[in-house]
Amino acid sequence: MIAAEPTTHIRLDKRGVAWVDDTKVKVIEVILDHLAYGHSADEIHLQHPHLSLAQVHAALAYYYDHQAELEAELEQRRRGVAALQQKAGASFSRKTLNARLKRA
Repeated sequence: MIAAEPTTHIRLDKRGVAWVDDTKVKVIEVILDHLAYGHSADEIHLQHPHLSLAQVHAALAYYYDHQAELEAELEQRRRGVAALQQKAGASFSRKTLNARLKRA
């Protein structure tokens, strides 16, 4: 019989942010692919070949185990983006940027 060492593939940093082990990928980044595009674990693995399928499944499992807190973080990010968009207003519209490029 082969003894297997359990692994979670997820680590928390000092701030409590969940990362996929041995990578520079946050769990929430994997989750965004799942939520935004409806990608399955296999599809996420194809999009991120540097992640093992086990790491992708671990990130999804972590999300479902901590769904409320991760959803709160996503909502906080959405509010932050909306605030930045409102603050920027029309100053960063495509039309304004094109006009600036033509003047330069």
